[in-house]
Order: sequence, then C-alpha cells, then structure tokens
Amino acid sequence: MSDPRVSANDHLPGFPIATRSMAETLSDRPKTIFDTDGPEHAALRRLLTNAFTRSRMEKIRPGIQQATDDLIDTMLAGPNPTDLVEALALPLPSLMICELLGVPYEDHDFFELHAKIANARDTLPEESTKSTRALGDYVTKLIQAKMDNPEEDVVSDLGKKVTAGHIDLPGAAMLGMILLIAGHETSANMISLGTAALLQNPDQLAIIRDTTDKKVIAGAVEELLRYLTIPHLLQRRIATDDIDYQGTIIKAGDGIISPLPAANFDPIAFPEPEKLDLTREARHHHAFGWGPHQCIGQQLARIELEVVYSTLFRRIPTLQLATDFDNLRFKGDSLAYGIYELPVTW
Repeated sequence: MSDPRVSANDHLPGFPIATRSMAETLSDRPKTIFDTDGPEHAALRRLLTNAFTRSRMEKIRPGIQQATDDLIDTMLAGPNPTDLVEALALPLPSLMICELLGVPYEDHDFFELHAKIANARDTLPEESTKSTRALGDYVTKLIQAKMDNPEEDVVSDLGKKVTAGHIDLPGAAMLGMILLIAGHETSANMISLGTAALLQNPDQLAIIRDTTDKKVIAGAVEELLRYLTIPHLLQRRIATDDIDYQGTIIKAGDGIISPLPAANFDPIAFPEPEKLDLTREARHHHAFGWGPHQCIGQQLARIELEVVYSTLFRRIPTLQLATDFDNLRFKGDSLAYGIYELPVTW
C-alpha cells in the first residue's frame, strides 16, 4: 500500500472496482484524492492537511465533549430502551463534521442519506449518479456562498483555494463531498460497533469506564480500532509493474485487494488477535489504511472516540444491550462496516 509500483488509479484497466455502480459510472467521475497517485495525489492532500492536524483537532475537543454530554442528556431524558445509533453514534460525528466544514447541521438528513447511497454495495448506477449530482450541487453552492462570505471553516478554505487558482470549483466540491461523507459515516459505525464490543466484554469495558488517564483511554481506542477495522475491503489497488512478493509474482495490471482486518489480526503483530485487550499496544494497526492514502481525518476520529467511550460508560454505568447480541443487524451490504441499530437500556 506504500509501494510506488502499486496504484490507486481506478481508471486503469484491470482495477478491482468495488461495486457495479462504481464501475458503470467510472467515466463520469473525476479524479479524486482517493484514486490519484504521486505528485497529483500529494497536491490534493496538501489542500486539506492543515484542516486536520492533531493540534487543530484538539482545539475542538471541548466542543466534542459538550456535544457528547448534550446528546447523552437527551437520551437519558427520552425513551428507555433506545437506539444508540440514532441517539448518539450518528448525530455526534455529523455535528462535528458540520462544525468543522461549515455545513448547516439542519441538512444532516440530506447528506446522511447520500452517504448511505455512496457506501451501499448494491446501489444502482443511475441511483448513484443522481445522488452524486445532488450532493455535488449542494456542496458547490456552499463553497460559492463561502467565497462571498468566508468563515473559519474548511469549506471557506476550499473556496479560497478556488479563488487562488489552486483547484477548480468541481474539484473543490468533490473534496468537500468526500470529507462530508467520510467525516461522519465511519466514525458513527465505529462508535456503535465499539459500544457493542465493550458491552460483550465487560472486563474490558471496566478498563475504559474506571479511568481518567488519557493515555489509557487513547490506548483503548487504538485497540478497538484494530479489533473492529471499519473499512473492511476498501483498500483496492493495481500493480503498475511486476512485483516479486515473497516468491509470488504480481504482474503489472493485476488487481490487488488488501483486506485491512487481515493485517490487524496478524498474530505476529498482535498476539491472540481475536482477543479484545484494551491494555495491548496497538498503535501500529491499519484501521486507517497505510501509506500515502492513509485516512486524513484520523485525528478527528480518535478524539471523538476517546471522548465518547470514556463519557458514555462513566455517565451510564448500567448501560446494556436491550436485545440479544445475535439479533443485531450488521452492515454486510456496505463498504463501511457497522450496525444498523443498537438497542440499549440502562
């Protein structure tokens, strides 16, 4: 995934495209930060790097904490049992990505719907085209509005890059769409999956519930990321040259699929990998990918997870599943793994 002889360019013949919809709409899709390589990819990534540094993300930690507490307050005042996905896991990252990007949160139903369409593995090509156009038009109008009245947010930054000639408006809109979709869907899945995993492992849950040590909490989040690995099959590449991999020849033009859970369950790297162990050193996991295409929003995700897990179980120590674990519906039909609903009680 970091070898220069391996490309992320899904326009190359033989690339293992993930879905029928992606394959049939390929000619209509411009190059993005996901499917470019080398200097072209680096130039696109530089447009976003400053927006997602650890220091900048730490500045919004208090806002993440306040939003988490507010959502838990609302949940506790509402019906019991309830669906944790709707009560906390989905609204928190949606709120935070809206604040960071400068997107009105009242539009969250709209972009959450289109995120589901984008990640669904069975989306029809015509549905995908219609959805992409609708979301693209929405983000384009936001950027244009911010160009006239800039604020301190990422969409305004993109508008400034357009004005300066560093990127055209369609390219900026595509970057904005990617951030809007990826910035909430994966974190939402991770919050709900992580909560379910901890409820199934009460000894591990106690570790994160009973500590205020930031290092312990941060380490626990890294192990949960390793253990769950939301992007199960997203790392798709193609060889641009012959590669001798431990005696096996990967030929130029061969498609490559790197399932990240395989790396994160490697017993050489992680002894007893099937065991959830919040005390293990797991920072070398691949849950955010690897190489030049590693997730640009990973620092935001880490802080959201650190805040949510430590706050949720401290404030609701009696939290438990309101259904049998076997009844949970997992997102096997989505590119981003998760749970559709997580019924909980307390």
